[in-house]
Amino acid sequence: QLQASGGGLVQAGGSLRLSCAASGRPFSSYGVGWFRQTPGKEREFVASITWSAGSTDYADSVKGRFTCSRDNDKNTVYLQMNSLKPEDTAVYYCAARKFGMTRMTATYDYWGQGTLVTVSS
Repeated sequence: QLQASGGGLVQAGGSLRLSCAASGRPFSSYGVGWFRQTPGKEREFVASITWSAGSTDYADSVKGRFTCSRDNDKNTVYLQMNSLKPEDTAVYYCAARKFGMTRMTATYDYWGQGTLVTVSS
């Protein structure tokens, strides 16, 4: 199971750190992706990280502002979000897949329940 947390209300320009905690199985061999979704829109890719944290990937819209990291000892992946903008407002989901990382939602096997991020202008 995956549990996403850390969402909340923040003013534009502020920061939040999301966490994705895994339970039930070792997390260290899984690639993890972050996605977000707003009402009426498809879930979109935000960031991803390989199981070894050797590689990360970011959507152009968040590159330079968001940073993905992981602590395999704690079975947790983080998404540090800085310089937040109103357009970052969404429900954020974390997902895991065996090895590797992709931008495609259909390639992920496990999903967390989502955490709401609201950025006010």
